[in-house]
Amino acid sequence: MTLPFAKSERSTIGLEWELQLIDADSLDLRQCAETVLRAVTPKGEKHHPTIFPELLLNTVELVSKPGRRVRDVIGDIERSLEDLAPIADELRIEIATAGTHPFANPLYQKVTNKERYAKLVDRTRYWGQQMLLFGMHLHVGIEDSRKAIPIVNALMTRHAHLQALSSSSPYWSNKSTGYASNRAMMFQQLPTAGIPHQFDTWVELETYTDDMLHTGVIDDFSEVRWDIRPSPRLGTIEIRACDAPTNITEVRALAALKHCMVENYSRMLDRGEELPRLPQWFVAENKWRAARYGMDAILILNADGDEELITDTLPKMLDELHPIAEDLECSEELDLINVILEKGASYQRQQRAFEEGLRPMEAVVRQMVTEMKLGRPV
Repeated sequence: MTLPFAKSERSTIGLEWELQLIDADSLDLRQCAETVLRAVTPKGEKHHPTIFPELLLNTVELVSKPGRRVRDVIGDIERSLEDLAPIADELRIEIATAGTHPFANPLYQKVTNKERYAKLVDRTRYWGQQMLLFGMHLHVGIEDSRKAIPIVNALMTRHAHLQALSSSSPYWSNKSTGYASNRAMMFQQLPTAGIPHQFDTWVELETYTDDMLHTGVIDDFSEVRWDIRPSPRLGTIEIRACDAPTNITEVRALAALKHCMVENYSRMLDRGEELPRLPQWFVAENKWRAARYGMDAILILNADGDEELITDTLPKMLDELHPIAEDLECSEELDLINVILEKGASYQRQQRAFEEGLRPMEAVVRQMVTEMKLGRPV
C-alpha cells in the first residue's frame, strides 16, 4: 500500500498539552471532563475550538491551531486556559498537570465514551488500564515525505535529552518510583508505543504499515503511538516523548527546542549532509537512562559509544540551535531551557516538595497547582 503524506508548510507547528482535572478539596483526580467540555463550549458550537476530550474523563487536552511561531501556538494555549478558569472555579476544580498524578489510583479512572478508547482498553487490558499518563506533543510541518524518516532517526539521537528535560512523573499510584519519568516506562507497555523502528526509507514505513494492517495489529496508522513519529495525515513529524510540563514557561521552552531541532535537521538535508543516527540498542539504553536518572543521566552520543552528562550536552545544543531560533523567531523561548537547568526539572522540584511536605503526596499536587497558576517553575 501507499501511505499518503499530506502537504504541510515547512516548520509550521501545532501544540497539544494534556491537563488534569483535580478536585480542589481532595486533590485527587475528578472524572468530570464531559461537564467541563459542555460548559466551555461556545453557544451554537458542537465543541470548543481548542479544548478536547482525551482517553480518560479526568483529562482535557488543549490543542493549538497550526502556527508559524512558538508564540502563536502558545497564544492559543493561553486563551484556552483563560476559558477554562471560570468553569474550573465554579466546579471547584484545580487545573494542573504533570506526567502522572502522584497518588490517583489508575484502576479507578473512567474512560471517555468513544469507540476507539474502549477498543484500546479492551485489547490491552491491565496495561491499558494503567494509562493514567499526561504528555505534551508538538507537530512540526515537513514539506516532503522523503525527509520524514531521516529526521525521525536523527531526533532519536536527542530523544532522551527531551525526555529528561520534561520528566515530571516520579510518583505513581501513591508510590515513589525512583524514576524521573515513570510515564516513559508505563506508556511503552502498549504494543505500538515507545521507541520507533528505524527505517531507511518511506517505502519501508509503508511496508511496516501494510503488515500491521494486514495482521490486525492496527486499523489506522494513527494507532502507532511512537515517542516520535511521522503523522502522514497532517504532513508533520510529531514529537510525543515529553511528560506534560507543569507550567506554560516549560511548554514554551520545550516547544522552541523541538521546533529548532526539526528545522536544523531539515536544513542539513537541504545541504546534502548525512543526519546523525544511533543504533537501536543505544537509543533504547538512552531512553531508560533518561527515565531513570533524568538530568543526572550520562547519555550515549554516537555509534562509537562516546558518552556525556546530559547537563554538559544541553548548553552546547542551545548554542548550536540559536541561529535557527533567530530565524524561527523563538530565541526568547529557547533561552527558557536555561530556567529548567537553573531551577531543576519538574521531577526534581516535585521531589523537593515531597521531602518538605507534611503530607508529601498532597504537597506535590499543591506544587503542580501553584506552578500552573504562576506559569513558571517554583
